[in-house]
Amino acid sequence: MSNYLAVDLGAESGRVMLGALSAGRLALEELHRFPNQPVSLPAGLYWDCYRLFHEIVTGLTTAAQRKLKVDGIGVDTWGVDFGLLGPDGGLIDTPRHYRDPRTNGVPEKLFSAVPRADVFAATGIQVMALNSLYQLYSMKLAGSPALEHAERLLFMPDLLSYWLTGVQRSEVTIASTSQFYNPNTRTFDAALLDRLGIPSRILAPLIEPGSRLGPLRAELSEATGLGPVPVFATASHDTASAVAGVPAKGDDWCYVSSGTWSLMGIETTRPIINERSAELNFTNEAGFGGRTRFLKNIAGLWLLQECRRAWAAQGETFSYQALVSMAEEAGPARGAIDPDDFLQPGDMPARIAEWCAQHGIPEPRTKGETCRLILESLAQRYNQVLDGLESLSGRKIRTIYIVGGGSRNGLLNQLVANATGRTVVAGPVEATAAGNVVVQAIGAGEIPSLEDGRELVRQSFEIEMYEPTSTRASAQ
Repeated sequence: MSNYLAVDLGAESGRVMLGALSAGRLALEELHRFPNQPVSLPAGLYWDCYRLFHEIVTGLTTAAQRKLKVDGIGVDTWGVDFGLLGPDGGLIDTPRHYRDPRTNGVPEKLFSAVPRADVFAATGIQVMALNSLYQLYSMKLAGSPALEHAERLLFMPDLLSYWLTGVQRSEVTIASTSQFYNPNTRTFDAALLDRLGIPSRILAPLIEPGSRLGPLRAELSEATGLGPVPVFATASHDTASAVAGVPAKGDDWCYVSSGTWSLMGIETTRPIINERSAELNFTNEAGFGGRTRFLKNIAGLWLLQECRRAWAAQGETFSYQALVSMAEEAGPARGAIDPDDFLQPGDMPARIAEWCAQHGIPEPRTKGETCRLILESLAQRYNQVLDGLESLSGRKIRTIYIVGGGSRNGLLNQLVANATGRTVVAGPVEATAAGNVVVQAIGAGEIPSLEDGRELVRQSFEIEMYEPTSTRASAQ
């Protein structure tokens, strides 16, 4: 048996997962789970990265207390956010939360210096104000001393891996979320940064997923009790790991990595960068083994999470299953919202009601109707993105694989099948951790290829299938 530790950090929580490989099966076990709570300070909204690292070390210690022989450790997180290091390797700018308002209006200012078409042609990345490029440019515009004096930029999983190993590298799947990475050359686009007056010298050397970074630092080896375990740069963007864990064959499928965000896309052998993909605002991110993840970022279950948070603040606490049950009881929605109009935190139920009033849509009358409106709107948005994926790739998509925590939402899965007229395969819930382990095991030489890894996932986890109960005429 081989044991790998997958450190998987999401926007709401993080966990250290044990992945045990034995007899052609992968078994996952949660060793340590912890909340991920951003910190609002006078200067902005930050990730509590030191607390996150402390919790990671606690998870590693838990593994050692189990007397496990650990064969690898890999870290994956959300995309775009980064820390800046000084000459001594210490943080001089703590990672900001991607929802920090400092980038509001920044893309438009940047495009006055470098045209939007030039930025997309160089990077193939969907324009979103939260992207690393606009975070850096906002610092440039503000005259940030941290940016001026920084020696190194490390994205979140790269920063945590550096703290584990002492090695500063940028793994390509996370680097590709930045919007200053060229998906054709699989290198950083230093020329783009230079045009904007952002110092490209701060960029770390790039490595591919599956690369061995080095052993756990000596003091951590001793403190945790694990010894000098190898640390791998897995597919460090959590979506890249989730895609590696999709139990699919062939190429007539797309994926939805469903959680706070819904990341919907396909795998291609090369980027799709043209006027139409720019117009539809699709994105080209790096995947495992030279693949491209051609996808769209959708607001996702964030809207439901924010509603739940708002109702809890009013003294009414609901489980996610209770919210889904309320949505089922509410019956069909009386309209649809655009989920991507709700990216900022706030009183989400009130914001949805206001949006409906402004757009001539009946306002939800109950909490159940609000939940149903969110889920049906997500399903319709998936259908719009599906049309774009097919037209841009020239590929007929017959199956939608929904993986991640959102795959538990049976109502949403059925609504997606109905809205798209496609078969929906839901699961595994732990696709990100599974993909993290698979990439580590490929790097260690234990699994021959990604195809073998996906076969391992197919053999190891239960999935559910949803067929359309009503079908669009265009899908016939």
